[in-house]
Amino acid sequence: MFGVEHAYSEQFAKRVTSTRQDHAIEGQSILRAAREDLAGGHLVTVKALVAADLFANFLDMAYYLLAEGYKDASAVMIGSVLEEHLRQLCHKHGIPVEVPTPKGKLVPKKADVMNADLTKAGVYTSIDQKAATGWLALRNSAAHGEYDEYSADQIRLMQQGVVGFLARIPL
Repeated sequence: MFGVEHAYSEQFAKRVTSTRQDHAIEGQSILRAAREDLAGGHLVTVKALVAADLFANFLDMAYYLLAEGYKDASAVMIGSVLEEHLRQLCHKHGIPVEVPTPKGKLVPKKADVMNADLTKAGVYTSIDQKAATGWLALRNSAAHGEYDEYSADQIRLMQQGVVGFLARIPL
């Protein structure tokens, strides 16, 4: 829920190192505090707020571009917001966002790989994964000049879908 670097996760790992009763009691206290913070809505991070604001600005720009007839630029912007959201979700859930090449150099994971990793980790369902795969395909078509592969109506639906996805699966 919190990711491996969150204070609750770190405290739990540090203080609950055996099955002794005092460790179990301490672990329960940490989990109780985490549950209370979640229920009270106190775990929205500054990073998540900034990301949400930035994503909203990019999505607003994409909406404007689409309204002005620039479906291709709009598709690229919406897809970029989705890809960055996937990357941030990976960070949140402790999923690596880079993979080594055969020579050992680390390179960023492709969006489809992050999408699959997030589904395997149970962050969201396979239906969400399939929807994201479709949106990423639209973005790739736009980015690679395959402009006849999709319509402005599909980009409108993409935008609605991505906005819903970001709302349902927040950082």
